Amino acid sequence: MQQSFLPEIDRERTQAAVEAALEKYRMNKFLSFEEREASTTATWSDSPKGFTGNTTDQTASIAIHNVDTKAAQREYCERIERIVRRLPRMEKFLIEERYMTNEHDYITHEKVYSFSFKPPISAGTYKKIRWKAFYKLALDLNLIVEKESDKGE
Repeated sequence: MQQSFLPEIDRERTQAAVEAALEKYRMNKFLSFEEREASTTATWSDSPKGFTGNTTDQTASIAIHNVDTKAAQREYCERIERIVRRLPRMEKFLIEERYMTNEHDYITHEKVYSFSFKPPISAGTYKKIRWKAFYKLALDLNLIVEKESDKGE
């Protein structure tokens, strides 16, 4: 019996993880970020306030959150775009056409392999190219999901 040193990949769960990462990309790229704002009205409380030793700066906390969140979103999008740019031509084209456009919900796999590719490709070829792209993205994004092995042997 030959011992395998490489773990077997759970294709479905790995694909789901990559699709979730690409969905997060679209959310960060195409949805507007709702900035937090400082409250300008005082809150009233029935209980007397005692000194807690804590000082808070609501405005600074909000400003930090707004700046850091925008920066994190921009950095995430740039990382995904950088990884996709390094893919081979057909894999890059497939990911950009199917997963990285603003019209993602209206673009189906069939539209991509029948109308976006010139000349059109078959569904089987499309699936092979997509899996190769997903595998490379999963490696770069550290999203590979291993199959759970049976230890009862």
